[in-house]
Order: sequence, then C-alpha cells, then structure tokens
Amino acid sequence: MPVVRGGPTVQRPPTLTALAVSAALLLTACGGEEDKDTERPSTPAGVTAQAGSATSVHVMWEPSSDNKAVTGYDVFQKGEKVKSVQGGRSMVDVDRLAPATAYSFTVRARDAAGNLSEPSAAISVTTPAPTPDDHGAPSRPAGLRASAEGSRAAVLTWSRSTDDVGVTAYDIYQEDSRIHSVGGGETTTRITGLRPGTIYSFTVRARDAAENSSPDSVPVDLTTGAGPDGGAGTAPTGLRATARKGGIELSWTPPDTGEPVREHQLYLNGEFATTIVWGAQPPPGTVTYTFTVMDKPGTRYSVKLRAKLPDGKWGDFSAQRTVVVTAGGA
Repeated sequence: MPVVRGGPTVQRPPTLTALAVSAALLLTACGGEEDKDTERPSTPAGVTAQAGSATSVHVMWEPSSDNKAVTGYDVFQKGEKVKSVQGGRSMVDVDRLAPATAYSFTVRARDAAGNLSEPSAAISVTTPAPTPDDHGAPSRPAGLRASAEGSRAAVLTWSRSTDDVGVTAYDIYQEDSRIHSVGGGETTTRITGLRPGTIYSFTVRARDAAENSSPDSVPVDLTTGAGPDGGAGTAPTGLRATARKGGIELSWTPPDTGEPVREHQLYLNGEFATTIVWGAQPPPGTVTYTFTVMDKPGTRYSVKLRAKLPDGKWGDFSAQRTVVVTAGGA
C-alpha cells in the first residue's frame, strides 16, 4: 500500500469481512419445440490475419449478431479448429505455427444453444522466415496521434519504426491490453467499439519476426464524442506520472463539476490502492500527489484516477499512465 509523502491525507479503505452468499438458480423447462433456439448467429465479417512473427498470426474479425447472444467464436485453419474465444472478444493470436508457411483461416460465431454460424470468408497469410540471430528490438514508434470519429471510433496514426531486420507488426494497446495489431507496413489504423463520452489512452509498440517488441510509444489521450444525453466529462485530465527518488509524483486537473472535488481514488496496476482526500479547500487547477514505493528499480506501475462527484458517485477514470521506478529517481 503506497504511503503519502506530504500533500493531502489518505483515507485507508476499511477491512471488509467476506460474506458467503448462496443462490439457487431455478431452471424451468417450458417443453415445446417452439422454445428451442435454432437460429444461427450471423457470419463473422471483416476477417483479417496478420503474421506477427515467424510462428504466430493475429486473427481479427467484426462482431456477429444473434437473436439471443453470441457466446463465443471458433477459429479454424483449413477446417481444423485451432482457437476458441468468448463472445466479447473479436481477436486472437494463433501460435506455434511453422515459419515461411502459408495458412488460411476462417471464423465461426457460436451461441448458447450451440448453433454455429456459417464460416467466414477464408483469409490467407504467410508467416515470415525465421531470424534466429535477430536480438535487437525495433525503435519506439514516434508521433502517435489520435482523432475521434464520432462517439464510438478513433483513428490512430504514427511514424514508422526501424529494425535491424524488419518490423513485421505494430501492436496497439489501450491501457495495458492489446486491442489491435496491424502489419509492419502500416502506420494508421481505425479502432471501433469505443464508448461515447469516454477518455481513452493509446500506445503503440513495434514488433519484429523474432518477437522482439519496441518500447511503448508516448501515450496519446482521446475523448470520444458525447452520447445522446451529452453532459460534461467526469474524468480527471492531463494526468502525468513521474518517477522520483523513493516514490512517484502525480499531477492532474480534476473534472469541472461546478463544485470543488475533494476526493480521488488512485488505482495501481488496475487495482484500487487508496483514496486521496483534501481535508480543507482543494487547491485550484492542477493538483499534485506523491506516494512512496518500495519496489526495486525497473518495477513498472500503471496509474489512473477517478474523482468523487458532488452527487456522491465516482466519475470516469482518467487516462492511464505508465511509469518505471528508477534507481535514483528524477
């Protein structure tokens, strides 16, 4: 648990006693053929396959629809199932492939009743030749930019990386999760499935055929367009995280709620860490907070915040920042 060094007081979360909860799920058979789900999900469209290395391929597709719900997707290589994922996912890596070999993939959607869609159109891809002597990582992608397309999509662009052998793919991350990959010759991509009025933080890494990955690009923040109800954003903005001697310094601008924001929740590596509380009037504009870390140099932290709104609810999360602990700090 981080310890504050100066600044606001810290409200420790109370110890929670685990409660055992039991529930009975009653399933009633209605009998009758008309109640059976026999409708297939729609056929997955927009299937792409990108060789990420000499032995792996990244397969992506657009989500299917179903009269009830799509519960999963199966990926096939020339009729043989090689991967299965849950219904909320639309991408997967197929590993343990042979270098310099042609492959053909199709995708089928699945529902809870076991109905399978028709196979998607087959997509072909060839893995590159192995590069056993390639130990150097590509350079960091530079110049990452993002622009919103309405309320549910974004377009990212960046400058081409260099590598001693060759860049085979660019991996796009939203916070700490890889959400997309494109070929090594691409420097732009479109991200879909975003939420309206939400702040996102994207980074890009370059990868070569030997699976060497570059350092993260500088992150870029983007806020999607407002949903039908509009409304002001509730996420802290301008978050910066800087490694200091023995700790990490954060600075950010609280959301404009019409009233002072007195509390923020701090999350480290996706987990709640502490509540930051200003006992008196919060400082105007940009605020700062420093906490102590005890982990060894080189430890990587992901940091994000959310503010407590005047109505008592917690607002949206800020963009996430990543910081690496250094030996002497800044």
